[in-house]
Order: sequence, then C-alpha cells, then structure tokens
Amino acid sequence: MKIICATLNAKYIHTNLAIRYLKAYAAPEYDVEMAEYTIKDPSLNIVTDLYNKQPDVLGFSCYIWNIEETIKVIKMMKKIMPDVKIVLGGPEVTYDVSDWLDRIPEADFIVIGEGEVTFKHLLDELDGEGKFEEVSGLAFRKNGEKIINAQRNKVDLKEMPSPFRFEEDIPHLSKRVVYIETSRGCPFSCQFCLSSIEVGVRYFDREKVKEDIRYLMKNGARTIKFVDRTFNISRSYAMDMFQFLIDEHVPGVVFQFEITADIMRPEVIQFLNENAPAGLFRFEIGVQSTNDAVNELVMRKQNFEKLTRTVTMVKEGRKIDQHLDLIAGLPDEDYNSFKKTFNDVFALRPEELQLGFLKMLRGTGVRLRADQHDYVYMDHAPYEILSNNVLSFDDVIRIKQVEDILEKYWNDHRMDETIEYLVSHVYETPFDFFQNFGTYWDNQGWVRIGHQLEDLFRRLKEYLTTENFKDQHVIEGFMKIDYLQNQKYKPRKPWWDDAVQKQVRSHYYQQILEQPALMGETFVQEGLAEKELYKHTVLEFLPFDYNHYQQTGKVVQKPSLMLVYFDPKELKTKVYTRPLEAFELPVAN
Repeated sequence: MKIICATLNAKYIHTNLAIRYLKAYAAPEYDVEMAEYTIKDPSLNIVTDLYNKQPDVLGFSCYIWNIEETIKVIKMMKKIMPDVKIVLGGPEVTYDVSDWLDRIPEADFIVIGEGEVTFKHLLDELDGEGKFEEVSGLAFRKNGEKIINAQRNKVDLKEMPSPFRFEEDIPHLSKRVVYIETSRGCPFSCQFCLSSIEVGVRYFDREKVKEDIRYLMKNGARTIKFVDRTFNISRSYAMDMFQFLIDEHVPGVVFQFEITADIMRPEVIQFLNENAPAGLFRFEIGVQSTNDAVNELVMRKQNFEKLTRTVTMVKEGRKIDQHLDLIAGLPDEDYNSFKKTFNDVFALRPEELQLGFLKMLRGTGVRLRADQHDYVYMDHAPYEILSNNVLSFDDVIRIKQVEDILEKYWNDHRMDETIEYLVSHVYETPFDFFQNFGTYWDNQGWVRIGHQLEDLFRRLKEYLTTENFKDQHVIEGFMKIDYLQNQKYKPRKPWWDDAVQKQVRSHYYQQILEQPALMGETFVQEGLAEKELYKHTVLEFLPFDYNHYQQTGKVVQKPSLMLVYFDPKELKTKVYTRPLEAFELPVAN
C-alpha cells in the first residue's frame, strides 16, 4: 500500500507532530509518507500534488484551523481517486463523530482520540482481512450503517518511538517551529478546553525526550515549542528539564512552554533568573479572565495574586519573554468585566498580550451547556462566539477593535515608548486607549487596507489630533523616538513634517563635532568623524527632557536635542539626548 499522512498547517513555518507520530509508530511494517501544506495553499494545488503521489491510503490530521479547507481537498480527492481510502483523525473529528460521518461521506474512516495504535491497527486490516469492527477507536460505515467502535485504552507513552528521526525533516529544522511533547493530559478542568476531557497527566520517557532535543539541536532546530498543556505541573520534572536545557542548549535556540503561572514557586523563578541565558526560554501563560466568578463557572482555578507575582518576578529577571492570553466571551464576562480583566493583565506589561474570543469547541463543557448562557456561535470551525446573554454582538465588535490595535501597536513593539506614555499619562485606563483608537480605525475603513510602518505612525497621529490633547507635542515627541530607534538604517524620509532645517542641523552638528562630550561619555566613545555623523545620524528636537523621563518616569517639558545614531557595524540604533540649554542657539537670520 502507498500510505500518505497529510495535513494543512496554519503557516508554512509550522510542523505537524501528529503525522510524525503516526509515521514513527507504523514503522517498520509500513512506510508512511508525510505531506504538509498550508491553509493558504489553493485546494487544487494540494489535490494535484497528492494525486501525483498516487496513494492507496490517505490520512488527514484535522483541527479547527484546517478542517474547512481539508474538507474541500477530501471531496476533490474522492472524485478523482474514488478507490483511495480516506482516513481522518485529530481533535476536530474526535467529537461528534456521527455528525462528521454524515457531513463528510467521502471519509472512509475516522480515528477517535489518540491515533498511533488505532491507525496502525487500521493499516493491518486494510492490508489483511478488513475486520474493521475489531479496531478500537475507529468509526466507519458498513452497508450504509454507521459503526463507532469504543475508544481504546491510552497509549503507553514511555514506549512511544521518536517522531523526529526522519531524514526528510533535517533540511527544514532551522526554518520551522518544531513541536515536542513531554506529557499528555492536563490536571485542570477548564470547560472551554479539550484537555479538560482527558483525566490525568501521562509522561513520555524523560531520557528519550532529552535525546530527541539533543538530536534536534544538533541538526539545526532553532525554535522548539513544548505543547504540554501545563509544563510545570510537576516542579521536580520542570526543574530537571530546565536544568538540562540550560546545560546543553545550543546558542540561538529558543524553547517555548505553556506554564501555569500561579503554581510556579518563587525559588524556581529565582533559579531561572540566575541561571538561564537571556532569550533561551519563552513562557506562554493563559490568564483568560481575572473575574473569580467567571473562572468558577468554567471550573478554572486561578490565584491571580500568585500569577502576578510570577509574571512580575520573571519580568524583573529580564531573561524570559512572556506571552499572556485572554479570552473574551466566557460565561458571565460582560463588556465591563472584560475591560477590568484587560486592564488587570495589561498592568503586568507582558511582552505580548493575546486577546482571543471563546471558541465553542466540540466536546467541551461550554458547548454542551451553551443554552444556559444563550450562546450564539459560528456553525463551522473555529466556532467562535457571536454573542451570549451578557455580551452583545456590538460588544464583540468593539472588543475586536481593541484586539486589532493591541496586535498592531503593542505586540509588534513598534511604539513601546508612545503607548506606555499614552496609557500611563493620557488615558484613564489602557483599555480606553485601545478601544477609542480601535473604534476610530474601524470607522476610517483602515481595516480593509494594508499598512506600512509609516502608515501606523501617521494614522495614530491623525487619530490623536481628534482628541485635542493639550500635550499633543509631547506625544509626537515619543512617536519620533519610537520611529527612529526601531530603524536599523537612517530613514530616507521621516513621517513627520517638521524636520530640522539643514542650516540648523549643521549648526548643532558643528558643536557636537567640536565638543562630543555634550552628548555624554558613551557618545564620545563612538568617535564619529564628520562624514559619519552626517551619513549615519538623524538630529531632531524633543519638547521634553527624555533622559529625565527615562530615570524618573516624569515628563519635564524642557526642549531637548536628540541624536539618533544608526551604527552600521553593529546594525544597532543608539539614541542620545541632551537639553537644548547645553548648546549655543543658532543666530536668527
């Protein structure tokens, strides 16, 4: 048999761990070929490629992000290759199996739950006597009748073969995210998550996992993401793995984990702050809501005070970037409650704050009890909510406006100084800024058009002029700082209109050349000649003392000169500022 396991990833840089486990477990009896595409690839292109491979058995790994595109491919494949046996598996088709058999008659089999043993057993029957009723965890049709066999017992993870030892993967390891799991299951019961359905946590063989990581690093992997639902549920296990990764990591490799922050002990964070190289680890932390009543409704246990302690300690250590998640639309979380959740979490200033909307996943408690809260949600994946009894569709639209601006202006770190000033000194709360700007952005129709970096600055400036803030000039000063210090090269034409005139710029450049100490000792060490100064720097004026603001967090409105040096050797931008009173003013014409 020619056997292919395929999937449609969300992005090219992603890889699918499931089909690699299927391939590894089926070997050496069966040679399984892997075929990965993306949801952006034209369906006909995918079908053409699969057709050219001429499979006898064609499996698809199905998730909420790819199921609709996968169905298009399946239907075409069955038309052009009616004899191919199509097998579906994955979390999206594991629940409501009877409905999937009705919706996708082109699918010959559905593998329910963990697929490794079931898929191999199915291959045995396809290659043998065809006794599919004996394959636990398999659904299919027989004489028009739907047969759904009981799920099999959980796989013994310690006996699982490595999913990484394939020669065809090696050329791609450095370019893609590699996913790895050291455990399956979750100890918690959050009713919006599929992991709540499986009871208990099971671990893979620790030494095998370490050997896999060594192999991946040796062969060029640069981003390794652990998909364990709670990596730090066992403190001793997490500490052992952290120590191993610190001791044996290859420079340039980044490891990402999903952690539960409120159970992480201070001594663990202190250990990481003292021993982990900067940038080696990245934490993803699901906060979802800070409303205790909401958390109780979805059976979620969370101590926000301890979570705050963890996030704050990690941030102060300056070693680990943190990605915090929120979910809008949880039961009884209305617009004002979510606004408080947002402000509570934004106060922690995570490097990235992901704002998502509740998805009514098949099999989860929130979906099974959707009527209790009058949930209205999409019929097809990703089953995102449209409204409920406390959150109208108008509210959903408004929160989506917040999400859009948060992504563009905070998570991409294009305007850290500006946003910090706005949310700390100008707006009553951070949410108010993101909401007001997001609504304006939407009303202007900017959601429907693209944007370059300069567009983001111009659009923020345009919006701020409608607010008529008295400190508009101060805000624009921060915007200049953000724009220039995020460039690697001297920009051809800055977005603002009040650029310093040539003769004024020359006046100050001459003073800096004659007395470089005016810009501080660090600038003196740059040793810039006149040609380098003109070629690699930009000179602008600020309406406040930036050095004083950096030291105290307070704005003193004192005109200052800002010199931005785009270091061509280090490809690094350096900002030097000094109050204007330290210089001789140019003589007026």
